[in-house]
Formats: sequence, C-alpha cells, structure tokens
Amino acid sequence: MDTEAELTQRGHSSPDPGEGRPRSAWGRGSGPGGLLRGGRLSGWRRAGVLGALCTVFLLLLSHFVVQPFLIPSRSMQPTLQVGDRVLVNKLAYRFGAQPKRGDVVVFDGTGSFVREQAGAGPLAGLVRGAGSALGIGEPSETDFVKRVVGVGGDDVVCCDADGRIKVNGVPVAEPYLYPGDTPSRVPFRIVVPLGTLWVMGDHRSQSRDSRDHLGEPGGGMVPVDKVIGRADWIGWPPARWGAADAGGHG
Repeated sequence: MDTEAELTQRGHSSPDPGEGRPRSAWGRGSGPGGLLRGGRLSGWRRAGVLGALCTVFLLLLSHFVVQPFLIPSRSMQPTLQVGDRVLVNKLAYRFGAQPKRGDVVVFDGTGSFVREQAGAGPLAGLVRGAGSALGIGEPSETDFVKRVVGVGGDDVVCCDADGRIKVNGVPVAEPYLYPGDTPSRVPFRIVVPLGTLWVMGDHRSQSRDSRDHLGEPGGGMVPVDKVIGRADWIGWPPARWGAADAGGHG
C-alpha cells in the first residue's frame, strides 16, 4: 500500500539538522557574553534593591527608635567632643517618662533658641533631613544638644556664695563641667514653667544656652514636646565608644 511506502520513505529521509542535538546552554540568540552581561545587571539590581531597603530601614529606625547626631560645637565639652556622633534614644520619653535633671538631650530649638523661619526648598530639606537622620550630614541648624539643669516647677539660681548653681535651694554638684569653667558668669534666678526645661552646656564659657535667651519670648525655656530624645551613647569615633553622659544630678 502507499501508506507503507510513505513510512519507509520517511524513515530513510535525512534527519533534521537540529534534531538530536542538545540545546545551547546559552539559549537562543545569546552566548557567554550575553549571560555575563545579564548576570552583572541582575547583580546590580539586587545590590540596588538591597541598598534601598537598608536605607529605608535606617531612616525608619532613625525616625522612631535611635538617631545618630553629629556634635558640631564645643558647647558640651568635655562630655561630648566636636565630631562625636551620639546615638539619640527616641524611646526614652516616648511612653510617659519625662526628662530629668542631668539628662543630655537633643531638642528642636525652633521658637525657643531660634526664631521661626521659612524653610529651604522641599527637595533640599528632604536631602538634608535624610543626611542628618543617618548621621552623615550636619545636624539641622535648629537642633541643639544640652544638659537639663531645671525641669518644670524648679527654682534655679546662680550662683550661691560658693559659686554653685542651686536648684530648689540645694547646691548642685556638676562634675561634668569643662575644667576651669564656672557654673555661670551670668547671674540669674528663674522658675521653670511647667512643661518646659532650663538647659545649659557643659562648656559654659562656650555654650549659647537658656541663659542667652532670658530676655526673649519664651525666656530660654525649651518645651518638653520639642525634645527629640536623650543622648545616651557615643557611637563614633570607636575610641570614644560608651555612655554619652559623664554624670548627672537628681
């Protein structure tokens, strides 16, 4: 029958050149160079995604938990040196706790230490804010680090016959003061309003603090709700790792 002849003829026909050969490991239209290029691009993508995720994680951590803060001046020597990066504990006052005398705090001085100002452009502000939050840029010009000397209701006087600050009639020991500094060359007596803080630098002769704003609106008092967090640790440089507070008072 013709059918048998056709089968016989097909069985003896020349094979398809592509049949029986293993397919190229590189795939159609590609070669070793193409695979390497693709792998390299894929690696860059993965690295980019990982970098973006790490940055977002650090920003969230900085916003809610702990924020690096670069010390820009000598106002807190010897406790904190210029160039130190302290880690600000943002949970310290998050759940009802209040700043205490002796705490080293970072706060937003807008409205107390600096006047309200029109900010920079949104993009510039975002970039600067991100750099500051990650501890790789200068802090905002409105952020300050000082030590709490008086809290709401305190009667703070400087100075007594021995040159010491007195809080509620009790002389304050200040072992953290810069060697050779006096507690204050400017005499003052203030009663700290409730909900605010009286703050001073440890290097009193180099610190612009609550004393410098006595005659201004707010009288140099820092609202508690402007406190960003407590400076608990020195994270950089490695030689200075440790607690940021050299000693407070109750």
